[in-house]
Amino acid sequence: MNPEGNPVLTLAWTFGLMSLFAVGGANSAIPEMHRIAVDVHHWLSDKQFADVFAISQLSPGPNVLIVTLIGYTVAGIGGALVATLAMCAPTAILAYCVSRFLNRSSHSRWPSIIQASLVPLSIGLMAASALVLALTSDRTWATALVTAGAAVLATATRLNPLWLLLAGGCVGFTGLLG
Repeated sequence: MNPEGNPVLTLAWTFGLMSLFAVGGANSAIPEMHRIAVDVHHWLSDKQFADVFAISQLSPGPNVLIVTLIGYTVAGIGGALVATLAMCAPTAILAYCVSRFLNRSSHSRWPSIIQASLVPLSIGLMAASALVLALTSDRTWATALVTAGAAVLATATRLNPLWLLLAGGCVGFTGLLG
């Protein structure tokens, strides 16, 4: 299918296909979203993508809001609706079918093996998402060091991540790191 002529069809095709590979949620597909939105279609710049991600994470609701914002940027309200439905509907249908199938074969060992194998896959996808976002957001050594420090603190301590977000927001608000 070549939906290039119509941006709404491009959104539907892109996010519909992407939704089937977003193991672990929409945030696990961030690297591919970045590649498609910034590098392939040039819908957004690196900075705009980082801003859209930040807005989607700060907004209440599911993390799939980034898709809505990308769709809105491309084709307004219609694009936002199409992109969101394309990202959610195929996955919801697939999850429904798989869960019904797994419920029927609950006495077999392979459903638990498949579920256990999805954990490292989803962790890897989330790590790739973090790397892409760090590369698009950190434009100086100082901001890269702040990101690395926050990652180390979040991993090595039991510090609530909200404190790190608050500190990052305060530093960003002061404009010290550009």
